[in-house]
Amino acid sequence: MAKRAAKKAATRKAPPKRSKSARSRRKAAPRRFLPPPPAATRARAAFAPKATVAALDDATTGELQLSIFDGTRQPIDSSVELRIQIRDGNLNELHNAVHHGPHITFTLPLRNNLADNFIVNVSADDFAQAGFSPVKPRAGLPAVLDLMLLPKRHKLDFERSMWNRLKETHPALTTLFAAGATSAQAAQDRYERLMADRPEALACLLNLTTAMGAIFLPERTPLAYFKQLNWDETMARDRFFGFADTALVRQIELARVQGAFEPEPSPGIFHKGATRSFKQVQFGEANVQLTLHENDTGTIDGVSCVLVEPDIDFFKDLSAHFFLEVIPGLIPGNLTNPLDVYVLRWIAGRHAGVPEFDPPYTVVPM
Repeated sequence: MAKRAAKKAATRKAPPKRSKSARSRRKAAPRRFLPPPPAATRARAAFAPKATVAALDDATTGELQLSIFDGTRQPIDSSVELRIQIRDGNLNELHNAVHHGPHITFTLPLRNNLADNFIVNVSADDFAQAGFSPVKPRAGLPAVLDLMLLPKRHKLDFERSMWNRLKETHPALTTLFAAGATSAQAAQDRYERLMADRPEALACLLNLTTAMGAIFLPERTPLAYFKQLNWDETMARDRFFGFADTALVRQIELARVQGAFEPEPSPGIFHKGATRSFKQVQFGEANVQLTLHENDTGTIDGVSCVLVEPDIDFFKDLSAHFFLEVIPGLIPGNLTNPLDVYVLRWIAGRHAGVPEFDPPYTVVPM
């Protein structure tokens, strides 16, 4: 019995030996997941403002290049004290201190996991706070983040959108705004009444026309298909209605196939009379939604038209839109604020690296 066991053990193959070079290579390989630094290190050193970019071979830190702008879309004054809070993806606060802008650079610890989805919030006295998430720096590849702070006491500056100036800078826009008016003077009068009596509705109109003019469908932009707007009480601080060439419907359908728009289910629930609705999905926030009222049609200058209701949603996710935006919007007087859209669309565009969202008005202190 003992002889058979010894014979069996002798015939068993021994595992192959690793070469010394293989062992040394494995020992020298860097660890993929690194332990977090002590809290004191995070507070004192990891987030000190820094002007240089992390080295390409440094896999433990990344940079955030933060810039703060005001309601005129210009860098905020350096005298403003900015309270900057940074949290990691696990909601651990990593930095909370006052800085002077408008440009600040931070060095952030990287974990190569969800903790690297940083959350940045900026506040200042007499300004509404702003923030963004997720911010994702990488080793050797800084995250660039531009935020806008609006003054709490503010007014809308329509200097760039005065009728005669708008005719020079945005002739296609004034042509659309004049459509359906009995005369050129009547078109100017109703526009100026909107500016004087309902400035937030005008801000919404300028937000939406600017945003639609920057969306490229397979052919032209959504704005290019509009023939006439409804200058009545439906022109509100969160939407307007207008008749557009029916060719727009086909262009939206093609854009959906290309992944640029997504349909909204049951649009008639929250858009009375709507037959279909499609939302842009380019940005994380402040996407244009085009709602079709295909039972309301007409002919303008010989062109078959359909009623279209544009608006801008704060949230890309449909459930977030429903619970955080639509339901509050059902409360009388609690409609989408055009200045929130102004800030969110501008930040989203800067983050996406597309041409700046630049409606012909600004927000200035009172």
